[in-house]
Amino acid sequence: MSSSSKPRTADALLEALLASPVGHALTRQLGFPEGSELRRGPGRPVGPVAFAVLGGDPGTGTDLRADADTGGGHSAADTGAASIIAATLAALGVTAIDPLRDNPAHRTADPDGRPQPPAYDSGLGAVVLDLTGLRTVAALEDVRAALRPAVRALEPSGRVVLVGPRTEDVEGLEAKAAARGLDGLNRSVAKELRGGATSNLILLAAGAGPEDLASTLDFLLSGRSAFVSGQSWQIGPRRTALPPRGAGIVPGTTPPSGAAGPARSAGARRIVVVTGAARGIGADIARTFHRAGATVVAVDVPRAGEALGAVVNEVHGTALQLDITAPDAGERIAAHVAERYGADARIQAIAHNAGITRDRLLANMDERRWAQVLDVNLAAQLRINTVLLDPGLPGGYAEDVHIVASSSTSGIAGNRGQTNYGTSKAGVIGLVLALREAYADRPLTVNAVAPGFIETDMTAAIPTLQKEIFRRTNSLHQGGRPIDVAETVVYLADPATSGVNGQVVRVCGQNIVGA
Repeated sequence: MSSSSKPRTADALLEALLASPVGHALTRQLGFPEGSELRRGPGRPVGPVAFAVLGGDPGTGTDLRADADTGGGHSAADTGAASIIAATLAALGVTAIDPLRDNPAHRTADPDGRPQPPAYDSGLGAVVLDLTGLRTVAALEDVRAALRPAVRALEPSGRVVLVGPRTEDVEGLEAKAAARGLDGLNRSVAKELRGGATSNLILLAAGAGPEDLASTLDFLLSGRSAFVSGQSWQIGPRRTALPPRGAGIVPGTTPPSGAAGPARSAGARRIVVVTGAARGIGADIARTFHRAGATVVAVDVPRAGEALGAVVNEVHGTALQLDITAPDAGERIAAHVAERYGADARIQAIAHNAGITRDRLLANMDERRWAQVLDVNLAAQLRINTVLLDPGLPGGYAEDVHIVASSSTSGIAGNRGQTNYGTSKAGVIGLVLALREAYADRPLTVNAVAPGFIETDMTAAIPTLQKEIFRRTNSLHQGGRPIDVAETVVYLADPATSGVNGQVVRVCGQNIVGA
């Protein structure tokens, strides 16, 4: 046996061991349980959605806490127009039920005499809590009381969605402390959930309405957010009107679980550009944009031409063979759009997905490996954006373009052996924030996705033991799929998501790295 084949043989044996009953038992004993199959796709949870307003009046912050014997807050039936979240659920076609509350008066004893919280009659699909009026530490008890019975009843791939205020929108020391407490609560709940269930926190800015919240709440309730958990991001008021139905990526109500997505009518289609589109995550981004009704311009290097052509044929788009590090890459993208779709055509969304790794410990990192990664992952995006943001450029960005950049958990928390990669991906986040500030007077949006461990051809080459550690060290105990990143990118590029700007959404299953 050659020395080069020995590692592959050892890897195969280890894979077989880990897949065996003994391997499953061993990983559970070591504290790495098997991941559950995740609900993916547009469908919502099968079970009912529980909803309540807790902590304070959504409009004024007035304390709504009731007597401790009866529970606090407003039910789904009596929230009225004050709750933006209630109005959004109604617009999405969600009929909510009142959540059960855990308090001494509602507990019953089990056969051993231990007090137990009230239990739902059947599995719960999701619990959504309006906490935008939260202003006191004491009011956090209402949140615990509603969540305790709910998390026990969540169906597989169930959802916890908390909607709270931004700390900068509330006044007073206690109000700011209580609002920030929701972040720790959300992260902790996400780490405790099982069965593929997730928890996320929406921070609703002052002035945002149901039309700003709808696409995000829909995304989080659906299977499109399968690998997004323990995260929080802000939503503000949109600055652009929604396009007419049939104009490409069309906002709409996600159907019940198992149903098909909303119908797409013919009409002017949004032009979207996807870099690194020949395979892996990029190919799935292109496919997902196509399913959403967009016209896809797929970009990748010439040596990936055959694979790129296959993707383009599948999505009925156009291919541009281009090295994005070329000095004229931005001009060539614009020229392609203008030539294929007309001089008046503009790019409505771009997914800066192309990226490379050249891993080495810093002690062994030469200038070539360093420069390659920084150029592809960061500098190329900067150059392309600078060119395409010119409002007078035929085939450039539309005035209200949606820019979605690709960062990484390595850019948030760093990673051994990836100083170049971590630097580039942190730089992407810096670029997103800088673009938001620099173009605050223009109705564009710019956001980033930060994937964790995603099962791709590239990660398949990682040694088995390392792979298993990466898979198990997140709250969902598995690697993500390219479609998980793609769904998040397309959500951020949707015109209905214009209220999300300058945010970083991690697609990592709440990876322990930076969680």
